[in-house]
Amino acid sequence: MAAIFLFGVIFLRLGYIQVVWGKDLQARAADQWQRDLPVKAYRGDIVDANGNVLATTETGYSVYARPQSVDDAENTARILAEILQSDYGTVFEKITKRGVSEVTLKRQISVEQAEEIRGHSLQGIYLASEGLRSYVYGDMLSQVLGFVSSDGIGQTGLEAYYDKYLQGLNGLLLTETDLVGDELDGGSTSYVPAVNGLTVTLTVDAVIQSIAENVLDLAMYQQSPQAARCIVLDVTTGEILAMASKPGVDLNNLPRDDVEYLMKYSKNALLTDVYEPGSTFKVLTASACLEEYRNGNPRAFSAEHIFTNSSGIRIVDGSKISCWTKHANGKHSNQTLSDALNNSCNPIFTDIALSLGKETMYDYLERFGYGKPTGIDFAGEQSGILVPESAVTNGDLARIGFGQTIAVTALQLCMATAAAVNGGLLMRPYLVKEISDPMSGKTVKRFSPTVVGRAVSEETSKQIAEMLRRVVKEGGGKNANVEGYQVGGKTGTAQKFADGALAVGKYVSSFVGFFPSSSPKYLVLMIVDEPQGQSYGSIVAAPYAGLVIREIINYKQIAPLE
Repeated sequence: MAAIFLFGVIFLRLGYIQVVWGKDLQARAADQWQRDLPVKAYRGDIVDANGNVLATTETGYSVYARPQSVDDAENTARILAEILQSDYGTVFEKITKRGVSEVTLKRQISVEQAEEIRGHSLQGIYLASEGLRSYVYGDMLSQVLGFVSSDGIGQTGLEAYYDKYLQGLNGLLLTETDLVGDELDGGSTSYVPAVNGLTVTLTVDAVIQSIAENVLDLAMYQQSPQAARCIVLDVTTGEILAMASKPGVDLNNLPRDDVEYLMKYSKNALLTDVYEPGSTFKVLTASACLEEYRNGNPRAFSAEHIFTNSSGIRIVDGSKISCWTKHANGKHSNQTLSDALNNSCNPIFTDIALSLGKETMYDYLERFGYGKPTGIDFAGEQSGILVPESAVTNGDLARIGFGQTIAVTALQLCMATAAAVNGGLLMRPYLVKEISDPMSGKTVKRFSPTVVGRAVSEETSKQIAEMLRRVVKEGGGKNANVEGYQVGGKTGTAQKFADGALAVGKYVSSFVGFFPSSSPKYLVLMIVDEPQGQSYGSIVAAPYAGLVIREIINYKQIAPLE
């Protein structure tokens, strides 16, 4: 009976091992008798809204060695060092290293190098195909696309944000070996194919992006600024049609050995950097004023209200706020809101902000999306800087009214201005339209316009668009005008801060425009950072925005409207 019981226990144990441990033990056995080389998945393409390829993956190779299988290590190291342009001693050390099954000699070599290695039939040396990331237009859209690491992993920009969709799944090449890693004669080789990444389709139009970048190059040449930046978007959907910054980086030739330079010029400053918007912000103050009057607020002003402004000066909390002009001969003395926008007169917007009060002004800051990220599909977006409402003084509030004592991102300003003229809706901006499987053609994920909230009524929005049309037709924005196309907009000139104080002679000049003003579709923001010479946005930024608008009209073959 004892013997029968003992055998029963043994059989139960064997059964338990086969059933419960079986898969794990099979895997361990396979690992002892197989060596694998990775088969790298090709990273998915990034294409523009029209299907034009912006980032793709070309065929490249990595070189591996199995030290146990290398024959004539000295000759092998000499040949490889010459082809790979590597140090002989380093190569020799790697291919003679003991205690490892495989060792990587070099990644991302060219097809020509791979063919040369293959031609030598070197024992124990293997090639594994992998993709080389290639950017069709080099430095175009560089801060938006971002780049990948040497391992093909997204590091910045959309390459990082959508990495899980782009990277794909790697495969394996399995070869039977003995316990010390030598290949078995007649051993089998099995192949587990890689699954390539998905295609990411942007909202960006490569033609409009090219227009923006060419105009920025012109601005850099003519104005010699620290930087020049541009955003083009569809105000009805929130789709980003172009997003460009100069200087940039060549994504095919990254300065990886100069990390400071790389990070400075590869970051998307339109989302990460904040600045005082200056007079472009007056669009919000004017919108708040009209909307509050429409809602019956006795502290608001109508479009017909006459602001008395004979001195052109306001004293608030002991600090003087002046208009940019001296008001000689009664100039700017009595103005409507439309006149104030047209003339960009700071004291009028001081009056409006102080009359509405901080609670109302901060309500509109929130409605227009200031003080929080826009929610764009991009990492690193900043929320801007607002003085806490509880800490706002009258002096702060007065300056907020005309775009000082507040810091915003360029994208926030774009979306807020779009909300002011598109019928009153704050939209969420987005850069990717859809993600699809290139093999099946099926859409995996699709993105649609998203309304964040209502900033103002349609009636107020229409009024603001008409007033801003006048700014371009008659006022400070006339250098952006395109005859017959109802361009509206607002200029801005803001002095920069450095080390906690105003920086003498350093300005951010800007213009935000849209067209057609009767039914807005396209919005263009142009920023020229620290131009040399003239600093007024009307002179420095507006003409370049006008060039972008004119070229979009030509590209889209838009017929004149007036």
